[in-house]
Amino acid sequence: MKLSVIYQPTLPASTSPYRVCNEDGGEVEWANAFLDGQRLRQLSLRSLRIYSYDLLNFARWFAPRHQPLARITESTLVDYVRHQLEQDPQPTPRTVNHRLGTVRCCYRFHTGQEIPAGQTHFQRRYTRKSSLGYGRPRTAVSRRLRLKQDRRVIVPLSAEEVGKFWQSFRTYRDLILVGLMLLDGLRSCEVLALELEDVQLAEGQMRVHGKGNKERSLPLHPDILEVLEHYLRLERPLINTPALFVCLKGRRRGQPMTAPGLRSLFRHHRVRSQVPHANPHRCRHTFGSDMVRAGISLPALQRLMGHSQISTTMLYVELAPQDVWREYARAIEKRKTLDSSHLS
Repeated sequence: MKLSVIYQPTLPASTSPYRVCNEDGGEVEWANAFLDGQRLRQLSLRSLRIYSYDLLNFARWFAPRHQPLARITESTLVDYVRHQLEQDPQPTPRTVNHRLGTVRCCYRFHTGQEIPAGQTHFQRRYTRKSSLGYGRPRTAVSRRLRLKQDRRVIVPLSAEEVGKFWQSFRTYRDLILVGLMLLDGLRSCEVLALELEDVQLAEGQMRVHGKGNKERSLPLHPDILEVLEHYLRLERPLINTPALFVCLKGRRRGQPMTAPGLRSLFRHHRVRSQVPHANPHRCRHTFGSDMVRAGISLPALQRLMGHSQISTTMLYVELAPQDVWREYARAIEKRKTLDSSHLS
Protein backbone atom coordinates (compact mmCIF):
# COMPACT_ATOMS: atom_id res chain seq x y z
CA MET A 1 0.00 0.00 0.00
CA LYS A 2 1.45 3.34 -1.06
CA LEU A 3 0.97 6.04 1.59
CA SER A 4 1.79 9.74 1.46
CA VAL A 5 1.18 13.03 3.29
CA ILE A 6 -1.20 15.41 1.53
CA TYR A 7 -1.48 19.09 2.44
CA GLN A 8 -5.07 20.39 2.23
CA PRO A 9 -5.15 24.05 3.40
CA THR A 10 -8.88 24.45 2.60
CA LEU A 11 -9.97 22.12 5.42
CA PRO A 12 -11.79 23.63 8.46
CA ALA A 13 -9.65 25.34 11.09
CA SER A 14 -10.39 22.55 13.59
CA THR A 15 -8.89 19.93 11.25
CA SER A 16 -5.24 19.30 10.51
CA PRO A 17 -4.38 20.34 6.93
CA TYR A 18 -1.78 17.56 6.82
CA ARG A 19 -3.40 14.17 6.08
CA VAL A 20 -1.87 10.70 5.89
CA CYS A 21 -3.58 9.06 2.89
CA ASN A 22 -3.26 6.00 0.66
CA GLU A 23 -2.87 6.09 -3.11
CA ASP A 24 -6.66 6.22 -3.61
CA GLY A 25 -7.01 9.27 -1.38
CA GLY A 26 -8.45 7.27 1.52
CA GLU A 27 -7.31 8.41 4.94
CA VAL A 28 -5.38 6.46 7.57
CA GLU A 29 -7.96 7.09 10.27
CA TRP A 30 -5.89 6.47 13.40
CA ALA A 31 -3.12 8.81 12.18
CA ASN A 32 -5.41 11.64 11.06
CA ALA A 33 -7.56 11.45 14.19
CA PHE A 34 -4.39 12.07 16.21
CA LEU A 35 -3.37 14.97 13.95
CA ASP A 36 -6.84 16.52 14.31
CA GLY A 37 -6.49 16.25 18.08
CA GLN A 38 -3.20 18.13 17.98
CA ARG A 39 -4.81 20.77 15.77
CA LEU A 40 -7.46 21.30 18.45
CA ARG A 41 -4.61 21.86 20.90
CA GLN A 42 -3.52 24.76 18.65
CA LEU A 43 -0.19 23.24 17.67
CA SER A 44 1.61 25.07 14.91
CA LEU A 45 1.47 23.92 11.29
CA ARG A 46 5.17 23.13 11.51
CA SER A 47 4.56 20.73 14.41
CA LEU A 48 1.64 19.11 12.60
CA ARG A 49 3.81 18.61 9.53
CA ILE A 50 6.54 16.93 11.59
CA TYR A 51 3.99 14.68 13.34
CA SER A 52 2.40 13.72 10.02
CA TYR A 53 5.70 12.59 8.47
CA ASP A 54 6.63 10.67 11.63
CA LEU A 55 3.31 8.82 11.45
CA LEU A 56 3.71 8.31 7.70
CA ASN A 57 7.03 6.55 8.25
CA PHE A 58 5.51 4.29 10.92
CA ALA A 59 2.32 3.62 8.92
CA ARG A 60 4.28 2.51 5.84
CA TRP A 61 5.99 -0.13 7.99
CA PHE A 62 2.97 -1.01 10.16
CA ALA A 63 0.14 -1.16 7.55
CA PRO A 64 1.21 -4.48 5.90
CA ARG A 65 0.89 -6.18 9.30
CA HIS A 66 -2.88 -5.59 9.30
CA GLN A 67 -3.03 -5.06 13.07
CA PRO A 68 -4.92 -2.42 15.05
CA LEU A 69 -2.82 0.27 16.69
CA ALA A 70 -4.07 -0.78 20.14
CA ARG A 71 -2.29 -4.15 19.76
CA ILE A 72 1.25 -2.77 19.53
CA THR A 73 3.79 -3.26 22.33
CA GLU A 74 7.34 -2.13 22.98
CA SER A 75 8.35 -5.33 21.16
CA THR A 76 6.61 -3.91 18.08
CA LEU A 77 8.70 -0.76 18.41
CA VAL A 78 11.87 -2.87 18.64
CA ASP A 79 11.05 -4.38 15.24
CA TYR A 80 10.25 -0.88 13.92
CA VAL A 81 13.62 0.47 15.09
CA ARG A 82 15.42 -2.52 13.56
CA HIS A 83 13.67 -1.79 10.26
CA GLN A 84 14.79 1.87 10.33
CA LEU A 85 18.41 1.02 11.10
CA GLU A 86 18.50 -1.27 8.08
CA GLN A 87 17.52 1.55 5.73
CA ASP A 88 19.92 3.39 3.46
CA PRO A 89 20.48 6.18 4.30
CA GLN A 90 20.14 5.33 7.96
CA PRO A 91 18.21 7.89 10.04
CA THR A 92 19.98 9.57 12.94
CA PRO A 93 19.29 8.42 16.52
CA ARG A 94 17.58 11.77 17.13
CA THR A 95 15.18 11.13 14.22
CA VAL A 96 14.42 7.57 15.37
CA ASN A 97 13.76 8.71 18.94
CA HIS A 98 11.43 11.47 17.71
CA ARG A 99 9.45 8.96 15.64
CA LEU A 100 9.16 6.64 18.64
CA GLY A 101 7.91 9.54 20.76
CA THR A 102 5.27 10.42 18.17
CA VAL A 103 4.02 6.81 18.01
CA ARG A 104 3.81 6.68 21.81
CA CYS A 105 1.84 9.96 21.88
CA CYS A 106 -0.52 8.61 19.22
CA TYR A 107 -1.04 5.38 21.22
CA ARG A 108 -1.84 7.38 24.40
CA PHE A 109 -4.26 9.53 22.41
CA HIS A 110 -6.25 6.49 21.28
CA THR A 111 -6.02 4.27 24.39
CA GLY A 112 -5.31 6.59 27.32
CA GLN A 113 -2.45 4.29 28.36
CA GLU A 114 1.25 3.76 27.81
CA ILE A 115 2.44 1.11 25.36
CA PRO A 116 2.86 -2.21 27.25
CA ALA A 117 6.27 -3.88 27.43
CA GLY A 118 5.54 -7.03 25.43
CA GLN A 119 8.37 -9.57 25.31
CA THR A 120 11.20 -7.04 25.56
CA HIS A 121 12.31 -5.04 28.58
CA PHE A 122 14.55 -1.99 28.36
CA GLN A 123 14.27 -0.95 31.99
CA ARG A 124 17.29 1.06 33.05
CA ARG A 125 18.14 3.34 35.93
CA TYR A 126 19.84 6.66 35.52
CA THR A 127 20.62 9.68 37.66
CA ARG A 128 18.73 12.85 36.92
CA LYS A 129 20.42 16.09 37.92
CA SER A 130 19.26 19.68 37.90
CA SER A 131 20.14 21.49 34.67
CA LEU A 132 21.70 24.27 36.75
CA GLY A 133 23.87 21.89 38.74
CA TYR A 134 22.29 22.27 42.19
CA GLY A 135 19.94 20.15 44.27
CA ARG A 136 20.16 16.49 45.18
CA PRO A 137 20.41 14.08 42.23
CA ARG A 138 17.58 11.54 42.08
CA THR A 139 17.32 8.13 40.48
CA ALA A 140 14.83 7.71 37.66
CA VAL A 141 13.73 4.59 35.80
CA SER A 142 13.15 4.37 32.05
CA ARG A 143 11.19 1.41 30.66
CA ARG A 144 11.26 2.48 27.03
CA LEU A 145 13.50 1.78 24.09
CA ARG A 146 15.54 4.83 23.23
CA LEU A 147 18.64 5.13 21.08
CA LYS A 148 21.72 6.80 22.49
CA GLN A 149 22.17 10.28 21.06
CA ASP A 150 25.38 12.22 20.78
CA ARG A 151 25.65 15.05 23.27
CA ARG A 152 24.39 18.19 21.61
CA VAL A 153 27.07 20.85 21.20
CA ILE A 154 26.43 24.38 19.95
CA VAL A 155 28.72 25.23 17.03
CA PRO A 156 28.37 28.91 16.06
CA LEU A 157 29.77 30.61 12.99
CA SER A 158 33.11 32.36 13.40
CA ALA A 159 33.38 36.12 12.97
CA GLU A 160 35.11 35.57 9.63
CA GLU A 161 32.34 33.25 8.41
CA VAL A 162 29.65 35.71 9.49
CA GLY A 163 31.40 38.48 7.56
CA LYS A 164 31.75 36.43 4.37
CA PHE A 165 28.17 35.18 4.51
CA TRP A 166 26.76 38.64 5.26
CA GLN A 167 28.62 40.24 2.35
CA SER A 168 27.10 37.77 -0.14
CA PHE A 169 23.63 39.32 0.24
CA ARG A 170 22.52 42.17 -1.97
CA THR A 171 18.87 43.02 -1.23
CA TYR A 172 17.59 44.80 1.87
CA ARG A 173 15.08 41.99 2.42
CA ASP A 174 17.75 39.30 2.55
CA LEU A 175 19.97 41.37 4.83
CA ILE A 176 17.10 41.75 7.30
CA LEU A 177 16.25 38.04 7.15
CA VAL A 178 19.79 37.08 8.12
CA GLY A 179 20.21 40.01 10.49
CA LEU A 180 17.17 39.02 12.57
CA MET A 181 18.73 35.59 13.09
CA LEU A 182 22.26 36.86 13.80
CA LEU A 183 21.38 39.94 15.88
CA ASP A 184 18.07 38.93 17.50
CA GLY A 185 18.30 35.14 17.53
CA LEU A 186 15.04 34.45 15.67
CA ARG A 187 14.15 31.00 14.37
CA SER A 188 13.50 30.71 10.64
CA CYS A 189 9.79 29.99 11.24
CA GLU A 190 9.56 33.10 13.47
CA VAL A 191 11.08 35.27 10.75
CA LEU A 192 8.64 33.97 8.13
CA ALA A 193 5.69 34.45 10.50
CA LEU A 194 6.40 38.17 11.03
CA GLU A 195 3.71 40.55 9.84
CA LEU A 196 3.79 44.29 9.17
CA GLU A 197 1.86 45.03 12.36
CA ASP A 198 4.45 43.14 14.43
CA VAL A 199 7.10 45.78 13.72
CA GLN A 200 7.01 49.04 15.69
CA LEU A 201 9.55 51.24 13.96
CA ALA A 202 9.00 54.23 16.24
CA GLU A 203 9.66 52.17 19.37
CA GLY A 204 12.49 50.23 17.77
CA GLN A 205 11.05 46.84 18.65
CA MET A 206 9.05 43.94 17.21
CA ARG A 207 6.59 41.31 18.39
CA VAL A 208 7.64 37.71 17.71
CA HIS A 209 5.34 34.68 17.65
CA GLY A 210 7.39 31.77 18.95
CA LYS A 211 6.78 28.09 19.60
CA GLY A 212 3.46 27.25 21.21
CA ASN A 213 2.02 30.60 20.02
CA LYS A 214 4.01 32.37 22.73
CA GLU A 215 4.65 36.04 22.07
CA ARG A 216 7.72 37.99 23.09
CA SER A 217 8.90 41.53 22.36
CA LEU A 218 12.44 42.06 21.12
CA PRO A 219 14.48 45.21 20.51
CA LEU A 220 15.53 45.94 16.95
CA HIS A 221 19.24 46.50 16.44
CA PRO A 222 19.85 50.03 15.01
CA ASP A 223 21.51 48.55 11.90
CA ILE A 224 18.53 46.25 11.31
CA LEU A 225 16.12 49.11 11.90
CA GLU A 226 17.79 51.21 9.20
CA VAL A 227 17.83 48.37 6.63
CA LEU A 228 14.21 47.51 7.47
CA GLU A 229 13.12 51.06 6.68
CA HIS A 230 14.91 50.85 3.32
CA TYR A 231 13.21 47.53 2.55
CA LEU A 232 9.73 48.84 3.34
CA ARG A 233 10.24 52.06 1.42
CA LEU A 234 12.21 50.87 -1.62
CA GLU A 235 11.84 47.11 -2.17
CA ARG A 236 8.66 45.64 -0.75
CA PRO A 237 5.87 45.64 -3.41
CA LEU A 238 2.76 47.67 -2.60
CA ILE A 239 0.43 44.70 -2.14
CA ASN A 240 -2.36 43.92 0.29
CA THR A 241 -0.79 41.16 2.37
CA PRO A 242 0.03 41.23 6.09
CA ALA A 243 3.28 39.24 5.68
CA LEU A 244 6.42 41.28 6.29
CA PHE A 245 8.65 39.28 3.97
CA VAL A 246 7.41 38.63 0.44
CA CYS A 247 8.88 37.45 -2.86
CA LEU A 248 10.48 40.31 -4.81
CA LYS A 249 10.38 38.90 -8.34
CA GLY A 250 9.00 36.15 -10.54
CA ARG A 251 5.43 34.92 -10.76
CA ARG A 252 5.21 34.77 -6.96
CA ARG A 253 6.12 38.45 -6.60
CA GLY A 254 4.23 39.96 -3.66
CA GLN A 255 3.32 36.60 -2.12
CA PRO A 256 4.64 35.63 1.34
CA MET A 257 8.00 33.92 1.51
CA THR A 258 7.84 30.21 2.25
CA ALA A 259 10.11 27.83 4.17
CA PRO A 260 11.32 26.15 0.94
CA GLY A 261 12.07 29.59 -0.49
CA LEU A 262 14.14 30.49 2.57
CA ARG A 263 16.05 27.21 2.38
CA SER A 264 16.75 27.85 -1.31
CA LEU A 265 18.02 31.33 -0.47
CA PHE A 266 20.46 29.96 2.11
CA ARG A 267 21.66 27.20 -0.24
CA HIS A 268 22.46 29.78 -2.91
CA HIS A 269 24.41 32.02 -0.53
CA ARG A 270 26.29 29.13 1.08
CA VAL A 271 27.77 28.42 -2.34
CA ARG A 272 28.28 32.07 -3.18
CA SER A 273 29.99 32.92 0.13
CA GLN A 274 31.80 29.56 0.46
CA VAL A 275 30.52 29.20 4.03
CA PRO A 276 29.13 25.63 3.85
CA HIS A 277 27.83 25.51 7.44
CA ALA A 278 25.70 28.66 7.28
CA ASN A 279 22.03 27.88 7.89
CA PRO A 280 19.21 29.65 9.75
CA HIS A 281 19.61 27.74 13.01
CA ARG A 282 23.38 28.15 13.07
CA CYS A 283 22.85 31.90 12.73
CA ARG A 284 20.59 31.68 15.80
CA HIS A 285 23.27 29.63 17.61
CA THR A 286 25.79 32.33 16.77
CA PHE A 287 23.59 34.96 18.40
CA GLY A 288 23.19 32.88 21.58
CA SER A 289 26.90 32.15 21.85
CA ASP A 290 27.83 35.79 21.26
CA MET A 291 25.42 36.92 23.97
CA VAL A 292 26.87 34.46 26.50
CA ARG A 293 30.40 35.61 25.74
CA ALA A 294 29.27 39.22 26.14
CA GLY A 295 28.17 38.41 29.69
CA ILE A 296 24.36 38.37 29.38
CA SER A 297 22.47 36.61 32.16
CA LEU A 298 20.90 33.24 31.31
CA PRO A 299 17.33 34.30 32.26
CA ALA A 300 17.64 37.31 29.94
CA LEU A 301 18.97 35.14 27.12
CA GLN A 302 16.18 32.63 27.73
CA ARG A 303 13.65 35.42 27.29
CA LEU A 304 15.31 36.79 24.16
CA MET A 305 15.51 33.40 22.45
CA GLY A 306 12.07 32.19 23.52
CA HIS A 307 13.23 29.02 25.29
CA SER A 308 10.59 27.36 27.47
CA GLN A 309 13.28 25.58 29.51
CA ILE A 310 16.44 27.20 30.82
CA SER A 311 18.22 23.88 30.26
CA THR A 312 18.04 24.67 26.54
CA THR A 313 19.64 28.06 27.16
CA MET A 314 22.38 26.32 29.17
CA LEU A 315 23.57 24.65 25.95
CA TYR A 316 25.06 27.99 24.93
CA VAL A 317 27.43 27.91 27.89
CA GLU A 318 29.74 25.63 25.90
CA LEU A 319 32.65 28.01 25.83
CA ALA A 320 35.96 27.35 24.14
CA PRO A 321 38.99 26.75 26.43
CA GLN A 322 40.37 30.23 25.78
CA ASP A 323 37.07 31.73 26.96
CA VAL A 324 37.20 29.66 30.16
CA TRP A 325 40.75 30.80 30.92
CA ARG A 326 39.83 34.41 30.21
CA GLU A 327 36.90 34.22 32.64
CA TYR A 328 39.15 32.51 35.21
CA ALA A 329 41.75 35.28 34.97
CA ARG A 330 39.05 37.94 35.25
CA ALA A 331 37.63 36.30 38.39
CA ILE A 332 41.10 36.03 39.99
CA GLU A 333 41.82 39.72 39.35
CA LYS A 334 38.45 40.68 40.82
CA ARG A 335 39.14 38.61 43.92
CA LYS A 336 42.58 40.24 44.35
CA THR A 337 40.95 43.67 44.17
CA LEU A 338 38.37 42.73 46.81
CA ASP A 339 41.05 41.26 49.11
CA SER A 340 43.14 44.41 48.78
CA SER A 341 40.20 46.65 49.65
CA HIS A 342 39.39 44.56 52.72
CA LEU A 343 43.01 44.71 53.95
CA SER A 344 43.18 48.46 53.55
